[in-house]
Amino acid sequence: MIDFIQQLKHRNETLFYYGLLCLILSLVFITLTKFTDTQVYNVNAWYKPFKFAFSTFTFAWAMAWYCYYLPDFNIKLFNWSVIILLGFEIVYIALQASKGQLSHYNLSSPVYAALYSMMALAATLVTLYTAYVGFLFFNNSFPELPDYYVWAIRLGISLFVLFSFQGFLMGSRLNHSVGGLNDNSNWFIMGWSKTVGDLRVAHFVGMHALQVLPFLSYCFLKSTKATILVSILYGCVALLTLYQALNGKPLFTAKQHSHKNK
Repeated sequence: MIDFIQQLKHRNETLFYYGLLCLILSLVFITLTKFTDTQVYNVNAWYKPFKFAFSTFTFAWAMAWYCYYLPDFNIKLFNWSVIILLGFEIVYIALQASKGQLSHYNLSSPVYAALYSMMALAATLVTLYTAYVGFLFFNNSFPELPDYYVWAIRLGISLFVLFSFQGFLMGSRLNHSVGGLNDNSNWFIMGWSKTVGDLRVAHFVGMHALQVLPFLSYCFLKSTKATILVSILYGCVALLTLYQALNGKPLFTAKQHSHKNK
């Protein structure tokens, strides 16, 4: 692990420190859940900034690692695009959490509506930039890298882009639930619904293919065929959770307690 961190810092010091900052912020946000009862949609308001900060941490470190392989890539422009765009999202989400107000789906005033649109634009630009990185991985050969690892990066980025854009399905509806209104069942930290369909599940599973597939391929699979097969299966799981949510079914259901008359 120490060797990985040292290499990562060498590969991209800017995104290394940005990711580290996001990790620290995520720990601050999750700690705040223990010291405040402020809620948004029936869950502690600080869970959302925690999730976004931690997700940005994993994204920043993953892309810092992968982009190092790209020849003639303007890494400085990519770095600062990620920092500014995703940094804006984290700051705004945290600010709204501190006030117990919505960040996403908030059209209650022209200012909040504009800021919500700006968050959507920021996420779109980062996704498109990541798609461009994926294109470069498809368009270049990497003789110094194992083919299975390159394919894992290609497919991981592809699934990330696809399920990142799936976020528009939630944004256009102003609702991440199917069969309810932005239901949160306080399932661990994720808050996924236990009563209705939750579109956030597929969003989460698909986007984190970016980290999961290259890790599995490089450390365990070590085969191009196995990598492609596992990537297809992983994509099918993400699609299955989307299908399940669209049909109003939760990933996990709440336990039902029966009461017998004595």
